[in-house]
Amino acid sequence: MNAMLSRVADSLYWMSRYLERADHIARQFDVHMTIVTEQAVDAARRRRRRLLTTLVGEEEYAEAENSDYHLSVLLTFDENNPNSIVNCIAAARENARQVREQINSQMWEQINQMYLAVRNQRMDELWSGQLHSFYHTINQEVYRFQGITDARITRDQGWHFVQIGRYLERASETADALNVDFRELYSNALEQDAVDQQTYLDWVGLLRGFAAYEAYSKVYTANVQPRHIVDFLLLNPYFPYSVHFGINRIQSSLQFIGEETETPKSARVYRLGGRLRAMLDYAQVDEIMDSGLGSYLLNIQNQCTQIHQLVYETYIAYSIEDKLKSMQ
Repeated sequence: MNAMLSRVADSLYWMSRYLERADHIARQFDVHMTIVTEQAVDAARRRRRRLLTTLVGEEEYAEAENSDYHLSVLLTFDENNPNSIVNCIAAARENARQVREQINSQMWEQINQMYLAVRNQRMDELWSGQLHSFYHTINQEVYRFQGITDARITRDQGWHFVQIGRYLERASETADALNVDFRELYSNALEQDAVDQQTYLDWVGLLRGFAAYEAYSKVYTANVQPRHIVDFLLLNPYFPYSVHFGINRIQSSLQFIGEETETPKSARVYRLGGRLRAMLDYAQVDEIMDSGLGSYLLNIQNQCTQIHQLVYETYIAYSIEDKLKSMQ
């Protein structure tokens, strides 16, 4: 892999991660707005706090925690928030611009149109009645971009870096949301593993936040139980937003890139992905819940971070010594 391809890989990887992040934030907040109107004041505040923890960070945002309007501004248009939707789409567009000659022209047109559409919106106008349509449109435009990517470019190294970015972001998001929500919601369900009336909307919101409620219902009917939710969002190998599905995709792409490049350290990052995949392949939800879901999910998040770091060390920011070795 030469220096130019390293730069291209970097841009494709981050383009994909930022778009996945924008899609995730839009869906999470859209679901929140359909649920929060039916919740008590304290429950709604706790829900905003959990969203802030997973989508922004542990910092205190008093206005956003107490107001859906301020939360929407922070998550959507706040240029001081690096994870706001407008900043994520702008960052994705900039990365796409840097590799414009390497991506399909329709990919560039789609991401550019998405960027312009978001930039031309104002929260006061959206808040008056177009909020759901706006966030739904972001989701649809990201899906369209991903569809164009999968349909119009060859399955070469570049495509696989796009896949790694998409699914590493997605797996991390799912593990993080499961950890934060279960830490608060599951404390009242330990004995009976049941969902009470006060938390039912939050459990359903957790599923809908990952576009999972309909697929979950086909497996478990409408019986919303915490252990079933963990099993589906964490261990289901066939649902695209589960952690297991994402890690499987990452491992497949790591294998392809490693075989194509023969870069030093490629075996190391592949083994790390394989270890995480095996951990999920043979996991049982009862064992996970009984031994500690929080520590299990933190372990997954840490391993995702390690995969990210090793992908960088191996393929994007590797040393001149490694470059010379790969040319011998």
